[in-house]
Amino acid sequence: MSDGVHLFIPFASAMSEGCAQALRTLALPNLEKLLARLAPVHTEAGDEFTLSMPHERALARLCGLPGDDGRIPLAAWQVEQEGRDTGGQAWARITPCHWTVGQNHIDMSHPQDMRLDARESRLLLEAMQPFFEQDGIALEYDAPTLWLAHGELFRGLATPSLDRVVGRTIDEWMPRSPEGRTLRRLQQEMQMLLYTHSVNEERTRGGSMPVNSFWASGTGALPAKHAVAVPPGLEVTHNLRDAALPGNWRSWAAAWQQLDAAECARLVKSLDGGQSVTLTLCGERNARTWSSRPASALRRRLGALFTGRQATAVLESL
Repeated sequence: MSDGVHLFIPFASAMSEGCAQALRTLALPNLEKLLARLAPVHTEAGDEFTLSMPHERALARLCGLPGDDGRIPLAAWQVEQEGRDTGGQAWARITPCHWTVGQNHIDMSHPQDMRLDARESRLLLEAMQPFFEQDGIALEYDAPTLWLAHGELFRGLATPSLDRVVGRTIDEWMPRSPEGRTLRRLQQEMQMLLYTHSVNEERTRGGSMPVNSFWASGTGALPAKHAVAVPPGLEVTHNLRDAALPGNWRSWAAAWQQLDAAECARLVKSLDGGQSVTLTLCGERNARTWSSRPASALRRRLGALFTGRQATAVLESL
């Protein structure tokens, strides 16, 4: 077979009742064909309480990143992928965000719901930078809702994925380690600083959510000697994530149908043409990978008999 393609799909399923209802009526004929013709090769097993999401653990394995729960150095890897030297330092992704403080819990809104623009983000970073520097952390701007940071605090700090906490109560996800206590203290300081910041006053007057805290994720350092690279042919789609995180299951189902009609159909054609095909589906607990294998005409006919029966069960298992 020729060099192939690997379609990697985060949030192929989720544990909410809204997702379960959407799955009951979701028709994915091309995914069914793929599952009938591909062989399972790996399962990234876990549960809904791991700090790192299944798609992060699976991606770490594929790309040769360290895979300790909550310590997958995604921020350092991003810096390296941008062609920069990480300097052997520990990095983190810092997400400016809005927390809603209730009587007994704190909820995090989706960062995209803030509609934070570059000017506002840079002004907030500038105000927060001196406080981070006091803890040996350097901040740098990357995007309105994504800053990068490096400092020793992040070397051994395990942090929950942003995807674990968006739209949810965050109390149970707050780091409890000694390094985590430093991080929580810094978050509290930023809440006080941001409460009266001019950017937030302007946003509040305009009806927008104020930025009142931050979330750290993707923490850690790359190994001194490592071979981290994106495998050839790997294609990661975030279409389902963008609908799943805010819990928009109607849009999620529509995105799945589009993905099935386009990308899954393309993989079926690739199989028909003799190309190597790999598929990874990720949920909130597990990630599972299937790959093509030589198939006899009899096996292809037997696989066709099971078309239409596998996809829902597979997605529910994630």
